[in-house]
Amino acid sequence: MQPAPSWDEAIDRHLALLATERGLARNSLEGYARDLADFARFCGDCGIEPRQLSASEINLYMQSLSARELAPSSQRRYLASLRGLVRSLVDDAHLAHDPTTAIKLRALPRPLPRILMPADIEALLRAIDTRGPRGLRDKAMLETAYGCGLRVSELVTLELAHLDLKDGTLITFGKGRKERMAPVGGAARRALQEYVAHGRPALLKGGKTSRWLFVGRRGRPLARQTFFRALKGWAALEPRLSWVSPHTLRHSFATHLLENGADLRAVQELLGHRDISTTQIYTHLSKRHLRQIYRAYHPRATLKSTV
Repeated sequence: MQPAPSWDEAIDRHLALLATERGLARNSLEGYARDLADFARFCGDCGIEPRQLSASEINLYMQSLSARELAPSSQRRYLASLRGLVRSLVDDAHLAHDPTTAIKLRALPRPLPRILMPADIEALLRAIDTRGPRGLRDKAMLETAYGCGLRVSELVTLELAHLDLKDGTLITFGKGRKERMAPVGGAARRALQEYVAHGRPALLKGGKTSRWLFVGRRGRPLARQTFFRALKGWAALEPRLSWVSPHTLRHSFATHLLENGADLRAVQELLGHRDISTTQIYTHLSKRHLRQIYRAYHPRATLKSTV
């Protein structure tokens, strides 16, 4: 039998496997590390070693999360992180069976994401001052995020070499460094052409070079928080859009495609979802849109029934 690892050793090995076998991005690995460090502290306080772990100890941990008034969604995330670690312990023969299979949490209703209307996108674009290089960059980023359905992490790490303006395509790398090709629509293409021709060279002063498509003044890629703050600034001119976030653009991209007749499988590919069940949430949004159209335009949709 292999010597029993400490919690820190078990967690480090598990995270290394996630990085090498699943190719998880740094942000995802840091999230798992935070969740599992919290569990390791709980086990340390209770004197629980990896080989002593059972369903009763995990239930105690889940109760402690509830006592800390963590949201049910956060509790589920902690449990999901813990399940991965426990599977690694079972695979390495440090546990005879997986005690997390006995842990059941109440299913949570999945909230429908809020989306923007096409007029809202136009309002955000009007809020950008395109008279300078930064404005040309920001307009190109907004058009690309919405027009290609990119995650904000994908948007800010786009490389110039992965953009083909002539062909109207770009290559991006999603979760797990999964590569996908995204078509670039006419509006995004025009904004990118203007930015690449005039905005980007002005931002890269002194003949600097950069591999990144969207750059700051030093040629470095923008942080996700930079785009978030910029989006909030544009939305500030439209108080009804104060709730908007970068991921709202991705939700709107998918919903607008389905509302206009796109196939669910095609939308799955465009979003880079591994499982189509992740994409299916947008069918609920699309059905809601169809109901609204029906009620607004069908002559008998709003007639009250009589008994």
